[in-house]
Amino acid sequence: MSSPLTTGQRALLEAALVQRQHQLDRRLREHHEGLSRPEHAHEVLDQDGDDAPQRQGEREVDMALSDLELAELGEVSAALARLQSGDYGRCTDCGVDIPFDRLKAEPWALRCVDCENAREQRAARAAL
Repeated sequence: MSSPLTTGQRALLEAALVQRQHQLDRRLREHHEGLSRPEHAHEVLDQDGDDAPQRQGEREVDMALSDLELAELGEVSAALARLQSGDYGRCTDCGVDIPFDRLKAEPWALRCVDCENAREQRAARAAL
């Protein structure tokens, strides 16, 4: 059984989350050149011109990377909200305290290792 996070550990994890949030915000701004996601997609299509069919794969990769960054930004923001509300660091499935080492590796983690492994196994079985 793990113990609750100390004040110092919480501060360290909060700083890591804020830093990651800023990194993702910056990458998304640079990636989209200040445009919204739909505006960026339209801009990419406009730039394709006659090469549109050949650049389809590049556009799909571009949008997939953007989607991944947006999803991670959502996870980071949700973790920061949990920090503010006092719900941070507890497994959403079983309620035990998530070990500090797990949170250092993935500060936005929602589940302890056992519950995350169980979730991944269920997802793998469902995919079969």
